[in-house]
Amino acid sequence: MEKKKVDSYGQRDDITKVIQAIESVQYGAVSVIIQDGRIVQIEKNVKERLR
Repeated sequence: MEKKKVDSYGQRDDITKVIQAIESVQYGAVSVIIQDGRIVQIEKNVKERLR
């Protein structure tokens, strides 16, 4: 399997968005959807603790 550089596909911004999504969630989950080796979607499931 050939390793591809992150910059070669311009995914640095996508990876930054994933990191920002992770940092913005105190409780919950972040899912990254990948197609053909590229990030195509980021999903956040945020839970709010009441107590």
